[in-house]
Amino acid sequence: MGRIIAIANQKGGVGKTTTSINLSACLSTLGKKVLAIDMDPQGNMTSGLGIDKDNLDYTVYDLIIGETDIESVICKDVLENLDVIPANIDLSAAEIELIGIENKEYIIRDEVEKMKDRYDFLIIDCPPSLSMLTINAMTTADTVLVPIQCEYYALEGLSQLIHTIELVKERLNSKLEMEGVVFTMYDARTNLSLQVVENVKENLNKTVYKTIIPRNIRLAEAPSHGMPINLYDPKSAGAESYMLLAEEVINKGD
Repeated sequence: MGRIIAIANQKGGVGKTTTSINLSACLSTLGKKVLAIDMDPQGNMTSGLGIDKDNLDYTVYDLIIGETDIESVICKDVLENLDVIPANIDLSAAEIELIGIENKEYIIRDEVEKMKDRYDFLIIDCPPSLSMLTINAMTTADTVLVPIQCEYYALEGLSQLIHTIELVKERLNSKLEMEGVVFTMYDARTNLSLQVVENVKENLNKTVYKTIIPRNIRLAEAPSHGMPINLYDPKSAGAESYMLLAEEVINKGD
């Protein structure tokens, strides 16, 4: 039975898509069968895994509006053990298309339900907003993993996100839990990064992953080559960190 993890933070630029891409790729490298689902209209997870997002027959948008079934949307074997449901800018119209649709919060869940037994992990990259797309991801998911950037405003918006997760749990998906928090863009040279980590740990009674993702130039370069970090530069600090995170995620499930 596949574990479904939504990667969410309504704040942009916190390493959410970077985490979605590299956690998916590292889990697949560790022999797990993974389905990566791009729910962000920017489609950066799609292109970051080497798929030409502007040249697709079907995307997650077609799935949401009922134009096709989930089988037709999946890009198979993008990497070994890794399939992808892609997205592109078409998805930005989904909010409007969903107005007046019954049970619109469950469209993705109902489709993914048909597939989840084929995978060990399903990783959903959410858009940087608390939109109907994010709600769809949360009704589908078992847990929500929140990347937090090691910077001054890290905690801002986090309480709002936790409130949203609790609302979804209460009203739409009783099994939804907080997977935990992962720190990203950590700069060992600054006291600020260390302070942010300490501050969040003190103020948050949620799981905080031991693995901390460093600020790393190779991590920033990898998406422009359409490769996850463990293929682009497997010896980089970024690659090592995401492999450790993947191992932690696997062990948490056990």
